Amino acid sequence: MSVNGITAMTDIAATYNAFDPKSVTAKTEEKKTDAKAAETGVVYEKSEEAQEAAKSQKTYKPNQALIDRLKADADAQVQNLKDIVQKMMGQQAGTWGLANGQDDIWKFFANGKFENVDEAAVAKAKEDISENGYWGVKQTSERILDFAKALTGGDPAMIDKMRGAFEKGFKEAGSAWGKDLPDISKQTYDAVMKGFDDWKSEAATGTEA
Repeated sequence: MSVNGITAMTDIAATYNAFDPKSVTAKTEEKKTDAKAAETGVVYEKSEEAQEAAKSQKTYKPNQALIDRLKADADAQVQNLKDIVQKMMGQQAGTWGLANGQDDIWKFFANGKFENVDEAAVAKAKEDISENGYWGVKQTSERILDFAKALTGGDPAMIDKMRGAFEKGFKEAGSAWGKDLPDISKQTYDAVMKGFDDWKSEAATGTEA
């Protein structure tokens, strides 16, 4: 065999080694893996973003403990106003009775007749139930409404509940009085109901009550 033949065989062997099928297969698989990794990487990034977005979203659940506490507070507010109204209307009616010679609620005097009542006490009672007196319609109705707003913090959502509490308190005051409350109390009732209406209207228009 000539030198040229040997050289040719050597070149063929070198070429064959360079074209090793295993090497080609390995490189091909490597490229496939890289391509798949690149493709997978895109999907993974989206998945990660979705997970982060899910984490950032809040899950809203009712706070039952807070709901129960607020409900109890609201019930207490209603009861407080009812008690206040019953007491205030009773005191107003009692003062009216003293000023007008009638007072059945505390049974101070027999047969609805006052005995041993000095003129100063009667004069003071008359002053208290006057138009601008402490137990007059204006001041009494304003105090009841002020109590309602103070108990609720001025929350318009509580207006109807406060109105209902006032009505119950007024009715119970009448039962304790033993007969229809005097006209001054009925006028106070009307003034308070108008006050609730005004409060509701002002809340609806965004003006302060």
